[in-house]
Amino acid sequence: MNGEWLVALLLVIGVLFTLLGSLAQILLPDFNSRLNGPSKASTLGLLALLLASALHFGANGQGSWHELLIVLMLFIAAPIGSAVLAQAALRRNVPSVADVRHIAKDAGEPGNSD
Repeated sequence: MNGEWLVALLLVIGVLFTLLGSLAQILLPDFNSRLNGPSKASTLGLLALLLASALHFGANGQGSWHELLIVLMLFIAAPIGSAVLAQAALRRNVPSVADVRHIAKDAGEPGNSD
């Protein structure tokens, strides 16, 4: 009975973290902030969901290594993917919100004839 509650709790935590990451992906203002926070929240959400799956099927005698391999690949691939995207954004000079606000402030000042 306690195992079922733990699985249910992990499922709820996983869904909430994944939902939080998805909402952050939509609501955050620029590429740089969308890259960091949501990827961490979604990774933690998927980790909780996979842990719930492993506990549920392991308790029923149907355990496998699939969940652990997925977690391993996720924790290897997610940081590498984020680093590659950040490097591409730097090379393409993708502006952040702070850069855009600074440009808008400078353009609004009198006597600035850029």
